[in-house]
Amino acid sequence: MLPMLLASWPNCGSAVGAAYAAARVRPAGLILAKGTLALALFWIGLGHVFANEASLWKALRTPGHVALIRHALAPGIGDPAAFKLEDCSTQRNLSDAGRRQARRIGERFRDHGIYSARIYSSQWCRCLETARLLELGRVGELPALNSFFSQPELGGKQTRAIRAWLSAQPPSDLVIVVTHQVNITALTAIHPRAGEIVVARTSTQGELVTLGTIVID
Repeated sequence: MLPMLLASWPNCGSAVGAAYAAARVRPAGLILAKGTLALALFWIGLGHVFANEASLWKALRTPGHVALIRHALAPGIGDPAAFKLEDCSTQRNLSDAGRRQARRIGERFRDHGIYSARIYSSQWCRCLETARLLELGRVGELPALNSFFSQPELGGKQTRAIRAWLSAQPPSDLVIVVTHQVNITALTAIHPRAGEIVVARTSTQGELVTLGTIVID
């Protein structure tokens, strides 16, 4: 099994091959060889993770892609009973850690050559603040991105509306949407963490193909 596994990785490097050879030829050194092999495989796996993230950033620099971002850290669940859309003091808002996280997300976009985008947000204050702290461009409000956590019966209608809206966007522009967990899950079947970026490809047929996620703590 192991030789087949190694054969499927042509770029494993000589360290893995040497470790495997040592395990086969010198049984007395098997424990050390296993440790060396495990370490080598760990670095291979780590490199694979980084390669995947690099490919996602590359996709975001390519026309026809969208970044769906769950708002940054905002302690709690849902909103208070006295919630008012026009009054942030009645809502669940970003913590200081959430504001720092939102700024880091914007920095990561710039680190990967993305300095501006068309940004749209839920009208909830924690989403608008996240979107603005990215500092990647003007933020537009899009009601279809509003949370339906307390009104799940609205989920289907809003999900169809955002799919149609995304499919109508110019493919040459990167679109970033900042919204809520329930909205992203309905669109992609992914349950994102606070501040997690879901990278997807859009089409004029209304399809949204998920490519992967980027976690920025």
